[in-house]
Amino acid sequence: MKKISYIDNADIKNKRILLRADFDVSLTHQNEIADDVRIRSNIPTIKQLLAGNNRIICVAKLGRPVKPDPTRSLAIVVKRLQDYLPNTKIRLIKDFLKESQATFAHQKLNEIFVLENIRFYPDEKLNTLEFAQKLALLADVYVNDAFAMSHRTEASVVSVPLILPSYGGLLLKSEVQALDKAIKRPKRPLVAIIGGSKISTKISLINKLIEKADYVILGGGLANVFFRAQRYSIAKSICEYEMVLKARQLLYLAAQKQTAIILPTDVLVGKPQDTTKADKITQVGEKIPSDLSILDIGPNSKALIGTIIAKANTIIWNGPVGLFENPSYRQGTDFIYHTITHNKQAVSIIGGGDTLTAIADKKDLNKITHLSTGGGAMLEFIEKGTLPGLEALKR
Repeated sequence: MKKISYIDNADIKNKRILLRADFDVSLTHQNEIADDVRIRSNIPTIKQLLAGNNRIICVAKLGRPVKPDPTRSLAIVVKRLQDYLPNTKIRLIKDFLKESQATFAHQKLNEIFVLENIRFYPDEKLNTLEFAQKLALLADVYVNDAFAMSHRTEASVVSVPLILPSYGGLLLKSEVQALDKAIKRPKRPLVAIIGGSKISTKISLINKLIEKADYVILGGGLANVFFRAQRYSIAKSICEYEMVLKARQLLYLAAQKQTAIILPTDVLVGKPQDTTKADKITQVGEKIPSDLSILDIGPNSKALIGTIIAKANTIIWNGPVGLFENPSYRQGTDFIYHTITHNKQAVSIIGGGDTLTAIADKKDLNKITHLSTGGGAMLEFIEKGTLPGLEALKR
């Protein structure tokens, strides 16, 4: 049976390594790094490869540029990486296609090259073999430590590993093992909490969780679709109305599978831009003033959800349950986080870009079993049990 080889089980020394890293950090409006968890998560793999006297060339993206864009340069990442590796020289390669071969030939042992944003090259997303071959020529060995990118069929993710001897990094290994255990061999009750603004990107996931989980708790904007499926008032709340029929089908499927779908029973309503204290609590099913939106879960909902989380033995959480960017409407998301950290017996997995941003400054992060750097990758892995980038590593 084909399987992935990981770097901690391989003798990789004195090689040129093409490391597919995940440096796709969130940025502030001032174009500064808001949360560097993805950079930090790749450090253990980098240190292990450096310990083997390997020369590392990092490949990564930042944002979704379709052409060179100075606001999406990896220069900001290089600077932060240098902070974490002060005894290693980190150098940005502005265009590896134009860089002289001598630069790569004379790379020093304790020197890391970071190729400029790989999305600046259209052939990366087009996944052309010619582009993959140009990347492969830079190295002897390929290592993928970018779990969050492994659901993408891009050249640096799925084609380069078919050309070079390929391995998974330490972050990739921890992600795969944690999610595999939670989905294939969960301790029950298995409680899944799914939030966020859109249901369309999570339909397949919710469908899968209805088959796997004991409880599926829904919050955020996607819960509004289920409210409309039951013909409840949501006023100006965000809602993908075209998904209402699908929500009804999911409710029916959950009843057939005897999986409990838990929706908020009361909500905080207000105006998204209003940062004053949110104290307008409305019971779900009651008419909401036409100029207001559902922006967070209410106290009764927190009590109900808290009871379910407290008795869980496996918890998967992806997506905030309110407009957490507004301090007035982050109480529900904060409550869920603190309830999970107080459940000492449960295996807990939290993932998704917005979710990690919402809890980035929290205490007790060490009480979470696994913080997944993958948003879409985490969802797709739960849904399908594998990812294109993982399949490309199997030998």
